[in-house]
Amino acid sequence: MSSTPATHRADAALIALRRILRATEQYERDLAQAVGLTPAKLRVLQILSAHDDRRASPTQLAARMGVSQATVTALVDQLDKLGLTERQRSSTDRRQLHVLLTDAGLTALREAPDALQQHFVTGFHALHDWEQAMLVASLERVAAMLNAQGIDASPVLTLGDISRPRG
Repeated sequence: MSSTPATHRADAALIALRRILRATEQYERDLAQAVGLTPAKLRVLQILSAHDDRRASPTQLAARMGVSQATVTALVDQLDKLGLTERQRSSTDRRQLHVLLTDAGLTALREAPDALQQHFVTGFHALHDWEQAMLVASLERVAAMLNAQGIDASPVLTLGDISRPRG
């Protein structure tokens, strides 16, 4: 089999994809080692910390993360067990439930390494508009080449199972 420029470029593209996957894996290991969290759990803490009162409804969390209510419930169950969040009934409407970031959750958030997607977003925003558009188009094309265009996904860089509901 002869070695062509197209073969070399395909190999270079596969190497770049593998580097992205390995960076994601390494971040997940670093995060787990630093604070015992997954990227999805960290994202819940980040969203809660962005609110002045450090609380949000499960519906708000699901909408911000682009995941189902069931996924948020499972994440919050695990965070509650770790003492990083707690559920509270609304004082004005007992039917309303809020998820509150605890002091321990705030500490874990401060001790966590910067999220991988934050590095990406910072670099992405530094690009010119045309570069951003080109990069998005290229990534969408790669997803299509991998038959992944129909897979719903949250904007959280993780290898774990966190997906948006189909709709």
